[in-house]
Amino acid sequence: MNEHKYMNYEQQAAAAFSKQSAIFDDLYSGNTIVQYKRKRVRQHVQQYLAPGSSILELNAGTGEDAVYFAQQGYRVHATDIAAGMQQALKNKIELHGLQQFVSSEICSFTELNKLQHKGPYDMIFSNFAGLNCTDQLNNVLLTFAPLLKPDGIVTLVILPKFCLWETLLAFKGKTKTAFRRFFSNKGASAHIEGHYFKCWYYNPSYIKRVLHNTFEVLSIEGLCTIVPPSYIELFPEKHPAAWQWLQKKEDQWKQAWPWKYIGDYYIITLKKK
Repeated sequence: MNEHKYMNYEQQAAAAFSKQSAIFDDLYSGNTIVQYKRKRVRQHVQQYLAPGSSILELNAGTGEDAVYFAQQGYRVHATDIAAGMQQALKNKIELHGLQQFVSSEICSFTELNKLQHKGPYDMIFSNFAGLNCTDQLNNVLLTFAPLLKPDGIVTLVILPKFCLWETLLAFKGKTKTAFRRFFSNKGASAHIEGHYFKCWYYNPSYIKRVLHNTFEVLSIEGLCTIVPPSYIELFPEKHPAAWQWLQKKEDQWKQAWPWKYIGDYYIITLKKK
């Protein structure tokens, strides 16, 4: 029964993101803050990868990151449960002629034991909170080690239970949004293109606790801690001077306490023991 409920959560998220796949890139490609986030994550990832490394990407979406890393000479196996996203990814890989660098597979991150291509890989990578779409993240994390080479790396971009910018929305009367992360033990409702699904929030301490026997933490960075989240659209265009100043401060303090824990996301990287 629990397994059935669990798969329903995933299927709901898959339906939502499949529906959005046709317009996903158009929605976000022009968002300056989204581009800032992607740049930050990619810079973080590349400091841990040797040339020619292999990456297992979870919730790869339309393949924006897969294309980028392939163009840098890395080999990517891009997985996603949403069929629409996988089709968009395949189209993009073909368009860029990257078939030798990127492979794809429809596979849930909750069923990595069923992967056709089990590696081992140099890195497991998950961007922009795909792993927040499960209430069983502990089980997912425990499947990582066998898929990695010795000293393999895991880099995850996760939504924590507290976001400074989001909490400040309480002063605008948006209390439901401001405190939704605090009361999400049973899952917070989200919706895309008319499809509803649930997401859960996890602090870095949760990741560290689950993986402490098999992985050591190399780095934690806050993302959109000082820089506003991407849903505050056109902030960079309306306030260019403030945008530049906020970027500078976030780059300075991204690994400092408390900033690394209170962003819209955090980036956590661990190494297999």
